[in-house]
Amino acid sequence: MVFSEPTFLLLFLPLLLAAHFVVRGRMRNLVLLGASLVFYAWDERLWVLVMLSSITFNYVLGRLVDQRRDHPHARWLLAFAVGGNLTALIVFKYANFLAENADIVLVGMGLPTIDLPPVHLPIGISFFTFQALSYVVDVHRRDAPVQRNPLDVALYISLFPQLIAGPIVRYGEIADQIRDRTIDVQKFAEGVDRFVIGLAKKMMIANPAGARADAIFGLAATDLSAPIAWLGVVCYSVQIYFDFSGYSDMAIGLGKMFGFEFAENFNYPYVARSVTEFWRRWHISLSTWFRDYLYIPLGGSRGSLRRTYANLLIVFVLCGFWHGASWNFLIWGLFHGGLLVVERVGLGSVLRRAPSWVRHGYVVLAAMIAWVFFRAETLTDSLSFLAAMVGAVDTANNAQPLAYFVDTEIILVLLVGSVGSAPLLPALRGQLRSRLPSVACDVIGVATLSVLLLGCITLMAAGSYNPFIYFRF
Repeated sequence: MVFSEPTFLLLFLPLLLAAHFVVRGRMRNLVLLGASLVFYAWDERLWVLVMLSSITFNYVLGRLVDQRRDHPHARWLLAFAVGGNLTALIVFKYANFLAENADIVLVGMGLPTIDLPPVHLPIGISFFTFQALSYVVDVHRRDAPVQRNPLDVALYISLFPQLIAGPIVRYGEIADQIRDRTIDVQKFAEGVDRFVIGLAKKMMIANPAGARADAIFGLAATDLSAPIAWLGVVCYSVQIYFDFSGYSDMAIGLGKMFGFEFAENFNYPYVARSVTEFWRRWHISLSTWFRDYLYIPLGGSRGSLRRTYANLLIVFVLCGFWHGASWNFLIWGLFHGGLLVVERVGLGSVLRRAPSWVRHGYVVLAAMIAWVFFRAETLTDSLSFLAAMVGAVDTANNAQPLAYFVDTEIILVLLVGSVGSAPLLPALRGQLRSRLPSVACDVIGVATLSVLLLGCITLMAAGSYNPFIYFRF
């Protein structure tokens, strides 16, 4: 089920909120658990059994790791838990990719190829697998309490607001909230505010920008002029930020409505002044997950410079593969990891002496180049698109005129997206609250949210373009 569809907004969410407020105590967890399983099974049907298997496996391993933490072979239990989770992820997400690449080698050796039919990719498996992994590891480290109630572990892993596309939540962050949480009018109102803003980001900015990006990335290389290619990557840069940050806003808002506090997942990444800073602002829950569960265990920056650089590259290669089974994602991760290494080698000190606009331009340009690999279907498509961006493709007068892709709607979307990518609106809200009576600010806020919600519902009713990019991860 998708947050930005009428079934969720006008049926599932109101009924669940009503049921959640009618019951009391631990019954609320049962209501949320049942609703979360229905939410997932709505489209995945029997594939919900994959998630239920993950819940059962990690509940049992969490108990065993806790009980035998001081046993000489405790690390083997932890290794089994990690291996079991990663095996499931590899089977469902990477089996076809591995088979396809193995076939290339086998054909070259004159051996029979692997006949592997397409393996279904359960929605959100990367997210709930990483949450399950962090639970068992944190129990082993004593960073989180072991949970003896299997229903609470099930709720943690399946909790619907952040189940499909994050943010990735650590068990220790919400263990107390699962056990006991309060919901007041202020928190609920904040949740509604955050949800509507996220919905507007998705429906009013990400979707129209994405439709234009899809049209341009769908062109043959010989039809791409440099201006059209640049427009395509700018549109995609706007789409992916507002699509994903909008989903995170909706997840955080829904969490507040049900009494949960989730950590922020974005902090205006496009205003960063280095790629290092970009990764402190983009998909924060994922970057901190890789830092805490991979980069630091590998040695982090405690060893030699060469080892530190190798650790960074390993983390970002795996971060790229986490996003998808494709060489494009590996290159995307390697590109970002390579820039982090270069910044540590010396570029960072050069950037710190450069004007702010130069540093900002460098980050935006680097992000857009990397997004080409993220968006294009194949490596060949990525290279062709990059070639078109620098005018290195012979279009033979086949390219569509730029005016064909530019209209009032996309100009407005990109302008609003540019403003929304910087912390200008929160600053404006702060100025209004300092200059106007609180009642006036509240009236303006309610009116604005009402207009945004009405506009989003109108777009839903029109059945317009409405994907969620991170659902496929």
